[in-house]
Amino acid sequence: MNLYGLIGFPLTHSFSKRYFTDKFIREKIRESSYELFEMSSLEGLPALLKKKTDLRGLNVTIPYKKDVIPYLDDLDDASAERIGAVNTIKIYADGSTKGFNTDYYGFRQSLEEWLDRRGEKCSNFKALVLGNGGAAKAVQVALQDLHMEYILVSRQKSDDSIVYEAITEEVMSSHLLIINTTPLGTFPKTEECPAIPYDLLTKQHYLYDLVYNPAETLFLKKGIEKGAAVQNGLKMLELQAEKAWDIWTEEENLWSV
Repeated sequence: MNLYGLIGFPLTHSFSKRYFTDKFIREKIRESSYELFEMSSLEGLPALLKKKTDLRGLNVTIPYKKDVIPYLDDLDDASAERIGAVNTIKIYADGSTKGFNTDYYGFRQSLEEWLDRRGEKCSNFKALVLGNGGAAKAVQVALQDLHMEYILVSRQKSDDSIVYEAITEEVMSSHLLIINTTPLGTFPKTEECPAIPYDLLTKQHYLYDLVYNPAETLFLKKGIEKGAAVQNGLKMLELQAEKAWDIWTEEENLWSV
């Protein structure tokens, strides 16, 4: 049996388990299963790897995408090391581990496809990136590779970010793509949303939420009320999941971002 799974905390709702279980049935992939491994601390990861000798790969979610790195034997130069976050772990036959980042691929591909469907080009936009977690790292690198200027927005000011209170009318009018990388609005806390000045949104704005459950978050609803174009994170998740599967099942991982 080839076992795959997801680590994170909490794991109250898992896209990955449902997605891969359906994939195994649909594509008649035999002798494979997917489990959830909720852990309140990453100190439990070595024990999990030792106990589950049939583990071939893991997905990593909040809050461990950055903190998991010291627990791994190797990092993929082109994705995880460059981004500084891991969402996919490949486990080799000898038990060694290597971290990858497929969030980059999922976000970039889904963003380009979305804008293309609307007759837009990435180069036409400046972006606001809300949040500074592991997913935000992948988003930032993707935007850099797309040559898109962006401002990072966080709850605490830093050398490379501004606080939400610093989002002025000028910032809103010049940054028409707003990307939520925070978990705010995720089920069951659907009444939450990032603290941006929603009254300044227009029909020219594009709101991209990495959250996929619910399909329409409060962040997106407030955008729709102002006539903005919106997209949730489901397509990104599907794309990154398929890239993770490629990594787990390829003998050699000769892919780059």
